[in-house]
Amino acid sequence: MAKRKQAKTIDDKPSKRATSQTAKGTDGPRIVHILGDQLSPSIAALKAADKARDVVLLCEVHDETTYVRHHKKKIALILSAMRHFADELRGDGWTVDYVMLDDKRNSGSFRGEVGRAVERHGACAVIVTEPGEYRVRSDMDGWSDAFDVDVDILDDDRFVCSIAEFETWAKDRKALRMENFYREMRKSTGLLMDGDQPVGDKWNFDHDNRKPAKSDLFMPKRTWFEPDVTTQAVLDLVGQRFDNHFGDLEPFRFAVTRPDAEAVFQHFLDDCLERFGDYQDAMLEGEKFLYHSLVSFYINLGLLDPLDVCRRVEAAYHEKDAPLNAVEGFIRQIIGWREYVRGIYWLKMPDYAEENFFSHNRSLPDFYWTGETDMACVRAAVQQTKEEAYAHHIQRLMVTGNFAMLAGVDPHEVHEWYLAVYADAYEWVELPNVIGMSQFADGGLLGSKPYAASANYIDKMSDYCGGCAYDKKTKTKDDSCPFNYLYWDFLARNEDTLKSNRRMGMIYGTWGKMKTADKLSIRARSRVFLDDVAPEKG
Repeated sequence: MAKRKQAKTIDDKPSKRATSQTAKGTDGPRIVHILGDQLSPSIAALKAADKARDVVLLCEVHDETTYVRHHKKKIALILSAMRHFADELRGDGWTVDYVMLDDKRNSGSFRGEVGRAVERHGACAVIVTEPGEYRVRSDMDGWSDAFDVDVDILDDDRFVCSIAEFETWAKDRKALRMENFYREMRKSTGLLMDGDQPVGDKWNFDHDNRKPAKSDLFMPKRTWFEPDVTTQAVLDLVGQRFDNHFGDLEPFRFAVTRPDAEAVFQHFLDDCLERFGDYQDAMLEGEKFLYHSLVSFYINLGLLDPLDVCRRVEAAYHEKDAPLNAVEGFIRQIIGWREYVRGIYWLKMPDYAEENFFSHNRSLPDFYWTGETDMACVRAAVQQTKEEAYAHHIQRLMVTGNFAMLAGVDPHEVHEWYLAVYADAYEWVELPNVIGMSQFADGGLLGSKPYAASANYIDKMSDYCGGCAYDKKTKTKDDSCPFNYLYWDFLARNEDTLKSNRRMGMIYGTWGKMKTADKLSIRARSRVFLDDVAPEKG
């Protein structure tokens, strides 16, 4: 697939261009504005810039820390990584203009800081790489008029598939299924391909990646880092300024430089990849990370290159250091799912953010912020999220996400929670995962059926149920697991819309055979529980 050279504006019209006779003149430098998740030396804006002439602008702005109340660790990770990246650029000979969050002159917004930089440097133009969020892109489209200079918005070529290419792929398709898109990405990149056929004669080995894990004294020890002087200054700032935000700030152990992010990835290759596939869906009490890569933070920030890590994982397979199911599973997450949800995001925004297929309108339970619940699985996921700004994909999808959907929580509240609490969450990747996959709020655009499950799934894939106050096997008793009666209540509430789904026919057949008394008990128990923990709004 060919890359487009110039991004289009939101309304698909060419960007407004300042003439060569701008108010700022043509002799000054250009401002090369780098966002906090674009910390790549090969980012498009830097490749288009002149090191001898142009000025790189990085700015920490209040608007980006508070449009949702981001986890304290997430704010610290981004700010520290930005400051280290500025040092990296200076060491490479770039002129860097860095605006800190506590600078008294800081306007608090991207627009304000870019405008100030244009004035400060007498700039003739602005170069930016396309942002990952619709609201930022919408703002950028007005910059040329606001600053009276030329503004070049360049395609973010860190992705395998451009926005325009995804639109072409999606055009006239009845269903936008990730599996079909993933096969195109495999062919495009050549990853795990033998000519025009997939290595191992199958495209997808997900069936092999659903094993429950057992406690293991030899679980890999993770690669962590002590804060340096720069990071400690950021931690002090975040602790003072965002003390009322969710999450534990310390211990802070993230990588914040490119070499340290590389060390995290190398540890995954050496010590975790071999078992990653088998246990990627498993959950264990007290084991926060199992065999997961922990590189999504650094790929989404720009400290690691997604295609490069995929090629190195592929090499591990060819060198017989990792099994095919693990390697294929990792690569599918990067060039399949990650690229796919980004395409869905830009294809369907801005309306996608407001999708609510089930008309869910309950409030997000308080225990999503406190972890104070007798449900052991939810408590473990939220407590881990509070401590680490991280939970792996099954904890997000099948515990906190599954519960929110079964409970009928407003999907926009769920979306804002995920965006706020996870350090790897940016709207382009988080929103489709929540609205489409987790909450089925798009009615099936992204997934073919809701990811609804009772305690049986959680018990199969974890050891949470063994120490839980609730009974995982019953659904109509006082101590029955809420996942059990909420599961059937969810199906009953939405029978008119879901019964025709061919993948849910057998489930509704089971519901139809239940005793009337059990059905009434399930519905009544669900109403009492939900009115207590997640009351309806309005």
